[in-house]
Amino acid sequence: MDLFSGSVNACENCLEVAELVRRWRSSKRHHKKDEAAELRHRFLFFHLVLALMFLGLLGRLWQMQVVQGEEYRQRAERNALRLVMRLPQRGLIYDRNGVSLVQNVPSFTAALVLADLPLARQEVILSQLGQILGVSQDQLRQLVDKERTQRRFFTPIPVAEGISQDKAFFIEEHSAQLPGVVILTEPVRYYPEGALISHSLGYVGRISPEEYNALKGSGYDRNDRLGKTGVEKVYQVQLRGQPGWDQIEVDADGRELRTLATQAPVPGNNLVLTIDIELQRKMAEYLAQGKGASGYAVAIAMNPQTGEILGLVSLPSYDNNLFSYSIAPNELSILLEDPGRPLMDHAIGGMYPPGSVFKLVAGLGALQEGVAGPNTQILSTGQISLLSQYDPSVVYTFKDWAALGLLNFYEAVARSSDVYFYYLAGGYQGFRGLGAERLARYARELGFGQPTGVDLIGETPGIVPDPEWKQKVIGDPWFIGDTYHFGIGQGFVAVTPLQLLNAFGVVANGGNLMQPQIVREVVDGLGKVVTPFTPKIRRKVAISSDNLAIFGEGMRQAVAWGTATLAQVPGVVVAGKTGTSEYGAIDPATGEYPTHGWFVGMAPYPKPEIAVVVFVEQGRGAQTAAPIGGQIIRYYFERGKEGR
Repeated sequence: MDLFSGSVNACENCLEVAELVRRWRSSKRHHKKDEAAELRHRFLFFHLVLALMFLGLLGRLWQMQVVQGEEYRQRAERNALRLVMRLPQRGLIYDRNGVSLVQNVPSFTAALVLADLPLARQEVILSQLGQILGVSQDQLRQLVDKERTQRRFFTPIPVAEGISQDKAFFIEEHSAQLPGVVILTEPVRYYPEGALISHSLGYVGRISPEEYNALKGSGYDRNDRLGKTGVEKVYQVQLRGQPGWDQIEVDADGRELRTLATQAPVPGNNLVLTIDIELQRKMAEYLAQGKGASGYAVAIAMNPQTGEILGLVSLPSYDNNLFSYSIAPNELSILLEDPGRPLMDHAIGGMYPPGSVFKLVAGLGALQEGVAGPNTQILSTGQISLLSQYDPSVVYTFKDWAALGLLNFYEAVARSSDVYFYYLAGGYQGFRGLGAERLARYARELGFGQPTGVDLIGETPGIVPDPEWKQKVIGDPWFIGDTYHFGIGQGFVAVTPLQLLNAFGVVANGGNLMQPQIVREVVDGLGKVVTPFTPKIRRKVAISSDNLAIFGEGMRQAVAWGTATLAQVPGVVVAGKTGTSEYGAIDPATGEYPTHGWFVGMAPYPKPEIAVVVFVEQGRGAQTAAPIGGQIIRYYFERGKEGR
């Protein structure tokens, strides 16, 4: 039993072991199946992740290459080298005594660089910039779209000039939030005297697209500034200097990394004008006081021996500082709508009938041609009358301003007799005058009908009529009455104030028709004279010095006892000529034509160092213009020769 029992127990143990082995093997087979399934699941998940990542990459590539392709192309282009122009310091301008007439002052301009303006954030940036500058977002967007179509990606586009320092610093401080927005620190012109000398100086403004297209081959930048009028324009090349440049490396956001190469700009040269600013100030003062309610007026002072313009005033004037930045539309409208035309330099751009001051032409022509001499006497009964050559029943009357009696040449000039000069110009009752052709020839000989050549912008040539001109322009034949009117500065003849002054300069200097000049010297930054002053004689006129002296003596008598006595200056011998020219339509209330007032004077006679012309719209020569001329000459001599 014990043995059997032991065997039985042994067998039972063997069965337990066998069962355990069976269960282990079964568990192992199930474990391997679960692990394989898990591995398969993991591989499927990994494949799915890879597929999603690949799809994400494809989507990003689509976004970068198609949706944002243009932006990234620009970013790639700009993540390189750029050539930045450095504008030179513009030359300064001084009066003849060294008084500064212009300054270069720093100014802040907000600008956009399209290459650095992210397309995705453009609207947000433009909105923020517009709020800072007070400019509408739509206005900024239109500017950006316009410049982008022109592919102006790298040149800063000004959007607001002359902004305050606070706004400029605010934008600089927030440059990280405003990519593509830059602050330009630019020198702009400031004119201390403003309207006093604006017509002569002119002003500097931003280069226009048309100007840039014409000048880009000469080293001009799209943001350059250049002279628009006056000596700022005429002497643009001398004042500008030579631009420099920096070659810089930038990152994708347009930030400068380093400067690789540089060339310094060369400052412009300075100008010294012939103008005496203190004389100019007094001339403007006297003219403003004396012109009264007249719409516009002119006064010019010149050295007749050299052609140097000592003062040039055209009223009304304008403040040229308004144009240093973009002028406001309302301010520009005020200037354009002013009936006095302040933007126009009436001294060189206005053409007016000269009236009796033009008797210079008929007088000198008659003397030179032997039509009259200093002792030729003519009776003025107050008028001459002519029968119409087509209808004898029609009588034409040509009046004098008074019945002046028997006059010789000197007295006719001194008293400004119209009848005397009718005789000299067209002849009368057996007296043979010059005739229209010779009148026109002597007018041109004295510089009328052509620009004087002064170094300013906007000069007009005036009009010297003759029979051919009238037939061509008016379509009518020339009559004897046209010759009479021509001889006394009426009818079709028109002159500028500077032309008239320059013609009288021939009497003052003994026969030289000068070219007026307003720039005396060009000097460099160290004060070295680059271009010295040289008087320019256009020609020696075909009139003898004796005949010039005869007319000059008539002018001296005009101031001593004739029509120009209000131009007298104590202690100074002044020679002068007045003129009152009619223009426009007859005033129904008075039955008379409106008039312009003229005066031309020179002193000290017979060797003048100053000559003056005064023109007053709606004025009269003896009563309005002559006193102003006398004040100018008096100030010139009372001030003395200091600084001349």
